[in-house]
Amino acid sequence: MHIKTLILIIINSLIALVIALLSFSSYKQFSSVLNDRILLQLNSIKTLKQNQIEHLLKSEWERFEASQLYTQSIDTTVIKLPDSIKTGTGIYDLTAYHVDKKTTIGFISTSKRGTMIKILDYNKIKQILLERTGMGDSGESYLVGEDFRMRSQSRFYPNKIPYTLFAKTKGAANAFKEINGRGVFKDYRGIDVYSVYSLITVKNLKLVILSEMDVDEVTMPLKELKERLLGLTLAIFLLAVMLSLFLIKIITNPIKNMQKSLKIMAEGDYNQTNEFIKNSSEITEMFEALANLKASLQGAVKFSDDIGKMNLNTNFKPKSANDMLGKSLLAMRDKLIEFRNNEENTRILSKRMLVNGMENERRRLSRELHDGIGPYLTSLKHYIENRVEDELQKTEMKKIVDATISEIRLMSNALMPASIDDFGIGVTLTNFIESLKKSTTVTIEYEDLTQQESSNITNHQAINLFRICQELINNSLKHAQAKNIRITLSEFDEFVSLFYFDDGIGFDINTVKLGLGIINIKERVAICNGTITINAIPGNTSFEIELPIEL
Repeated sequence: MHIKTLILIIINSLIALVIALLSFSSYKQFSSVLNDRILLQLNSIKTLKQNQIEHLLKSEWERFEASQLYTQSIDTTVIKLPDSIKTGTGIYDLTAYHVDKKTTIGFISTSKRGTMIKILDYNKIKQILLERTGMGDSGESYLVGEDFRMRSQSRFYPNKIPYTLFAKTKGAANAFKEINGRGVFKDYRGIDVYSVYSLITVKNLKLVILSEMDVDEVTMPLKELKERLLGLTLAIFLLAVMLSLFLIKIITNPIKNMQKSLKIMAEGDYNQTNEFIKNSSEITEMFEALANLKASLQGAVKFSDDIGKMNLNTNFKPKSANDMLGKSLLAMRDKLIEFRNNEENTRILSKRMLVNGMENERRRLSRELHDGIGPYLTSLKHYIENRVEDELQKTEMKKIVDATISEIRLMSNALMPASIDDFGIGVTLTNFIESLKKSTTVTIEYEDLTQQESSNITNHQAINLFRICQELINNSLKHAQAKNIRITLSEFDEFVSLFYFDDGIGFDINTVKLGLGIINIKERVAICNGTITINAIPGNTSFEIELPIEL
């Protein structure tokens, strides 16, 4: 399919769809408004006539009761009343008892003085119902009795007695069920009408009043509107077709020129520059797109070069969601970052295994010193106390053995404090610092904020924290010329924090010698997946270390 045909079909289909939707929406909205307006108008008319009829009946009944006339001549050959009505009191529909079935509404009052009967002048009701202001050519209001026969004259059947017209419509049936409402349904003629209805109840009298108007009359403006909308839609569609043909010519001619020029270039003839230059501005935009492609490729090449140099922090953004080259380069960079991270994790794991092996060896040596040599020295001391008789010689030998036992204990504790397995890092550091205070003039303050009874610090973390503190204190005592050292070990729900401070001369973090143990401290923090912040200002040197809780 040619692009011209395709554009023509798409544009005109969209225009036709929009016009149809707008026309249909306008028609439906106008129809809904008209329906509501007609039903509201009929309801107002019905309500007015209902009030007038109820007022007429009540006022006539009041005059009837006040007249004190208890006799009235009624032609019994015309109206044959049953005894049940003769002895009653109220307003009655006597149409069914009339010989000619003429609409008859009677007022009956029974007392000790006799029975008073009065027939209402039907013309008074007829005058109210025949008032057709606002009801158009087909509108009418009428009454229906409980037997669903009409009690008022039909304007469509003026020569028929109302009683002969059967009007069991949806409105009448609902009204006798005491359901007032409105709607569109067939009337007593079988014609669709707009109808509103309600029940009139006055002194035993029950009549339904309905006000109706033919649907055909009401919808006549809708039919005219539909015809106008169809005509307008056709005219707009024809105009749209002509405009689309004109626009398609403007759009497709540059494309055809571009197609012709590209075919010439594809055949290897690049000398057709005149025709190529004379094409429309779309060709210029094509070359701008090519320039953008070139810039995109240049960016991709530079990014590739940075990746080759392992400069993985270089920023690069694909030109669009369809830039497969850019996405591939980003995926390659991510893979290299993943590889480097894995390599770093492997290196840390190797260091962790090395440190763990070294600490296990220290623990073994400490245990050997404590459990192996210690008992021998204790036995030797016991032997000296019991077998050597020379008191002076015994005293000298006990001093040597006690000094040896103390030295062995210090060596064992330095290799691996026994309390770290039994009581945790908090108590171990407390004991270690208390022993240091005896051999130095430097003031050392230690605050233990660990959860000793329910601590989540692992043995692996405890050993590394102990070694870090040993290294830091050793640096402060040997190199920093510090007078005050302050250490705080805190345990939280998610991490362990070690804060170390001294007021020594500080150091340059960039030129510090490896022998000071800073590298060793950093590696121990790394193998525990922690972070370290160093502030080496003279007089205010501090280390802030955080290790995550390993649950």
